[in-house]
Amino acid sequence: MENMDIALVILGFIFMIVGILGSFLPILPGPPLSWVGLLLLNLTKAIPLDWWFLGITLVIATLILAMDYIIPAIGTKKFGGSKVGMIGTTLGLVVALIFPIFGVFGIIIWPFLGAFVGEIINKADKKTALKAAFGSFLGFLTGTFLKFMVAMVYLGLFIARVWEFKTELFPYFNKIL
Repeated sequence: MENMDIALVILGFIFMIVGILGSFLPILPGPPLSWVGLLLLNLTKAIPLDWWFLGITLVIATLILAMDYIIPAIGTKKFGGSKVGMIGTTLGLVVALIFPIFGVFGIIIWPFLGAFVGEIINKADKKTALKAAFGSFLGFLTGTFLKFMVAMVYLGLFIARVWEFKTELFPYFNKIL
């Protein structure tokens, strides 16, 4: 194995981890970053390049990225919310990440509060704001869950490919064992 292969595997794994984090952080596109990790792994000399595999996983990552913008809008619209409610949801998530006051539950509480405040600012009555906040929040959670699942599946594919070609990637382990 060449040093470049080692670097590509390590860099690919880093992209996988950042892709998983990107499932929760609104500034990082999770599945596309995970896909870059798969691409880097497939660029090693030890693993045969599989264009079908890369093409299908790229299409899935792109679809999930697009759906991440569409699903919250559908949820908000279905429950009578506005764009301000969706912005509030995103700002609530940022607050949850910067100020983890409610611990793990903050990632659930703050986006909901953000959507609610956004709807109140948009001059909705409390009942309408609560309903719209719930819709926006539900859409946000659905998108986040889909991104996380795809990123985890891509990590599983990454690990499976590394394991399948472990003797080519890490020949020095064969001498030890």
